[in-house]
Amino acid sequence: MHGTALVTGASSGLGAEFARQLAALGHDVVLVARSGERLTALAERLTTDHAVRAHVLVQDLAEPDAARRVAGELDRRGLDVDLLVNNAGFGTCGRFEEISGDRDHDQLMVNVVALVGLTHELLPGMLRRGGGAVVNVASNAAFQPSPYFAVYGASKTFVLNFGLALRQEYRRRGIRVLTLCPGPVETAFFDTIGTRRAAVTGAMNTPEPVVRAALRGLERDSGYVAPGFGNALGAHLTPRRPRTLVAAVAERVTRKVLGPTEGATAQAGRAA
Repeated sequence: MHGTALVTGASSGLGAEFARQLAALGHDVVLVARSGERLTALAERLTTDHAVRAHVLVQDLAEPDAARRVAGELDRRGLDVDLLVNNAGFGTCGRFEEISGDRDHDQLMVNVVALVGLTHELLPGMLRRGGGAVVNVASNAAFQPSPYFAVYGASKTFVLNFGLALRQEYRRRGIRVLTLCPGPVETAFFDTIGTRRAAVTGAMNTPEPVVRAALRGLERDSGYVAPGFGNALGAHLTPRRPRTLVAAVAERVTRKVLGPTEGATAQAGRAA
């Protein structure tokens, strides 16, 4: 039997798919998200389908002490986590001055603060037990500045660099660290962000192959995985260009999130 995996943002999308695939591999799972009803329904399915233990832990990761609360509940239940999947996250898009500061604050609490906090809480136990793994979910937005997704893109760049740094620190100490950098995936992310135009590249993947690629990369001890040929190509080539040029090119791609009228206005303004 494998150990126990904790998956954040497990109520839907990539998180639920991580839970399903890990349960199919024999992992017990701890499901963390805000939606208790959806977590409970998923836990029941996983227990029935795969004969594993599935634990539900309801927690809003935007709360300042979220990681400490999760760790305290794990201790109370006597659960040791061998694989941490930091999947929870959401995005904002549009002109920076028009985005709620409170919303961006919550975004950073979930995408960055809770991710680092949970890693702080759970990685030392993995070291004491002699091994473990961390999967951090970033985005293809991690590889370049992302105008109109400024805070989201920056948060995912943090996740990528954080994961790569941790991998170097712990790869000889029995801990594997993988960063997953998918392109647009057919999930509730686009309902939360408020527009499907946020899938600026147009192409949309599904959760199943993305998670499969992540688990395959973890098995191979890859540093990061960017599923899909075009996504992988961009991940390898984009960082090799001047950063200001990359930002300018990225703006031409991401401005479509503003809609056709505003995008045309922005282009006309630059031409003038």
